[in-house]
Amino acid sequence: MIFIALRYLVAPKSHKVVNVIARVSIAGVAVASAAIIVVLSVFNGFTRLAESHLSLIDPDVKVVPVAGKVFAGADSLASALEDLPSVAAAMPVLQERALLAGGAAQMPVKVKGVDPQRIAAVVNLDSLIIDGVYSDVNGLPDSIAGAQLAVGVAMRTGLRPSPYGMAELYMPRRTGRINPANPAAAYSRRSLAVTGVFRVDQPEYDSEYIFVPLATMRELLEYNGDEASAIEIKAAPGVSLSALEKDVREALGESFDVLGRERQQADTFRMIAVEKWVTFLMLVFILLIASFNIVSTLSLMVIEKRDDMQVLRALGATRRSVRRIFAAEGWLITVAGGVIGTVLGVALALVQQHFGLIKLAADPAALTTDVYPVEVHAADALVVLLTVAATGAVIALVSLFFTRKVS
Repeated sequence: MIFIALRYLVAPKSHKVVNVIARVSIAGVAVASAAIIVVLSVFNGFTRLAESHLSLIDPDVKVVPVAGKVFAGADSLASALEDLPSVAAAMPVLQERALLAGGAAQMPVKVKGVDPQRIAAVVNLDSLIIDGVYSDVNGLPDSIAGAQLAVGVAMRTGLRPSPYGMAELYMPRRTGRINPANPAAAYSRRSLAVTGVFRVDQPEYDSEYIFVPLATMRELLEYNGDEASAIEIKAAPGVSLSALEKDVREALGESFDVLGRERQQADTFRMIAVEKWVTFLMLVFILLIASFNIVSTLSLMVIEKRDDMQVLRALGATRRSVRRIFAAEGWLITVAGGVIGTVLGVALALVQQHFGLIKLAADPAALTTDVYPVEVHAADALVVLLTVAATGAVIALVSLFFTRKVS
């Protein structure tokens, strides 16, 4: 049956319109398959681009408490983690929301307290500074702490690194009673000197983050010990992130959760994955619609090969066998279109991946890349081929229904 169906597919037809319609059906499946490959490759490219951005600001591994927001003994725990062979550096951090006032406006921000002595070993913040420098300015009068603002915060408040770039940070008090007659007493207040502005090219960081010394954060939150909300860890040279994550998890036990890079930004990667596979399902639906054109092609082939079917019946072929020939024909047309489309889609994606012919329509100075990011994965091509094969099986079943009266 497969041999006869394959011969029907490649052999010239007595009516040229049948050849044209068959080729159009194959082309429809090929275009849909190529579109799926290209779209999946583009989403892979954006995922890789997001991962490259995360490596600039997020640590290799982040340790957070399983219960609660803050845990005690963070300094000693970080020192113990640094004794592990797979750990190059470990830094306690303390993060909380606050109100920043200064310049021309005030706004809510996310404040992250970091250790000035360890941050360079864990996160390369210097490479992200676009204005000023990283400094905790401990030498200034009154122990004024230094702050590094995200570019979005700097733009909204008008603060810039300068001798006059001062800001006030307000944070609700954790302890004590609130006096309704003196609302200002309900907040801890600290003056900050703006020493730098950074940009990560990620909205969640660039719109509301500021960095201050860890000691300043503990003072604002009225902690007297070595409390922290997380410990950020840098892998030792030559150590894979999976091995680092495993070593840290074994050392800490079940009281802490160890987060790799993707889990630190789970929402970002989840959003990309959801968009990718929702788009995939939409394109599969288009592929299915394009494949149903094959049914009309098979109907014409039934008319075209009526005499051949009579000969096959005379030679002993059953009605069911003849119908299976056309079912195999429909499956072959679908698979042929899918293979051609997959090859075409992979070729187009590889050309974009290596040569970047299609540019992003925006100001290159405001983007981290000026071309559409594309990355071809063999697994995507396999998924498309399996989907096409499954679609071909559906078309084969439908063709059996439409050719049931073949005699």
